[in-house]
Amino acid sequence: MSPPTPPTDEKRPSRTFRQIARTGRRYTKPLVSVGHWRRRALLVGAALLAGLIAIVFAIGAEHAIDLHARIVVASPWLSLLVAPAGFAGMAWVARRFFPATQGSGIPQTIAASLSPDPEVRGRLLSLKIALAKVILTLGGLLSGASIGREGPSVQIGASVMHSLAGRRFGRIASSRNLIVAGSGAGIAAAFNTPLGGIMFAIEEMCRHHAFRANSTTLTAVIFAGLMSLGILGNYTYFGRTPAVLSWPGGIWPVLMCGAAGGILGGTFSRLLVASAPGLPGRLGNFAAARPIAFAAGCGLATALVGLVTGGATYATGYAESKAALEGTTPLPFYFFAAKMLVIWLAFVSRIPGGVFAPALAVGAGVGSALAGLSPGNAAPALMILGMVAFLSGMTLTPITSFVIVMEMTASHEMLIPLMAASVIAYGFSKSVSPRALYDALAAPALDRAQVAVGTGSAARG
Repeated sequence: MSPPTPPTDEKRPSRTFRQIARTGRRYTKPLVSVGHWRRRALLVGAALLAGLIAIVFAIGAEHAIDLHARIVVASPWLSLLVAPAGFAGMAWVARRFFPATQGSGIPQTIAASLSPDPEVRGRLLSLKIALAKVILTLGGLLSGASIGREGPSVQIGASVMHSLAGRRFGRIASSRNLIVAGSGAGIAAAFNTPLGGIMFAIEEMCRHHAFRANSTTLTAVIFAGLMSLGILGNYTYFGRTPAVLSWPGGIWPVLMCGAAGGILGGTFSRLLVASAPGLPGRLGNFAAARPIAFAAGCGLATALVGLVTGGATYATGYAESKAALEGTTPLPFYFFAAKMLVIWLAFVSRIPGGVFAPALAVGAGVGSALAGLSPGNAAPALMILGMVAFLSGMTLTPITSFVIVMEMTASHEMLIPLMAASVIAYGFSKSVSPRALYDALAAPALDRAQVAVGTGSAARG
């Protein structure tokens, strides 16, 4: 039997050409696939819609805060009626019809990203929940509650991306990626902080799994950001601040703000986590038995604090912080403590609304209080350092914290001090509260959604 004939030179090129053709078809097929472009268009459309809702939400929040301010100016005592009624109304609607809207929205979004059950994700993220979150948060701001819109914007962005694009992507990994991308898009559009949105998606949303939503997150953030630029322009949330620090004299303010912000942020995070299941003693029993009356009581306490502080503690604290950064109206030394109290009151009342934006006001108050201990006119710089430090200490997201604050204040000259303060605060906070705030709150949110799904399945059965 003769041996096989070796391949001739004429056959080798044809085999090479076939391999090249197969490779070309593999890479060009998506470019001519109708399904591929349909999915891409759906992703872009969802990102644009998420950005649009976040922008409408932001504009509505400004009007709600302004209307409440007018009410307080007309008669400060009216807040004793408006706040309890508003707290009670928002708490009742949320508890009765939209339980997934209670609180910040970030824990619910994290919980949805961790669940493999589509029914559980649907309990936490949906277009109905997104719409209710907008309306109820605006109602809380109109009542004078010290709540923010960043947490709700995260849940809204994730809800839109998950609801509109989720069915087209099918697998749980892709659903998780859409939730992560939507959360980043919500932050990017809400505050014109695209880098902050990306870092939030990586650092906060992906604590328990690897970040694999690179192109999806970038696409969502880009188009949500373009929607924001098209409607609101290229604005800076707190405006451009004149904050600068001289070196080596600036080391002392960085150390002070980092340590104080980390300890206070970690302590406050621990307080919120401990308060989430319920309060101890008779007060906790009353809150469990009569949650709406308890929410009204929280509203009354918020109004009383607002009266005592001359209205400085209502809403997000944005106006007070911005005025102090610009040097027009300094913050009183007690501002940060009073602000922490009203944030806690809104949190335990279970009304929809976030703690992220009000936490920036607390940090500004911390920095303002420490400015008296620092030589020179460095108050704006210390306020920005305080924002970063308290936020990093409360959330245990040091990179996200300094990136977002840098974008919000356009303080690129202070990049190194901001990074240092954020890392120092992170270290001090870990010794006080080892577990991240939103991560700790996500576990009970996931448990409640699983119980609700199980109860619903049993009822249908």
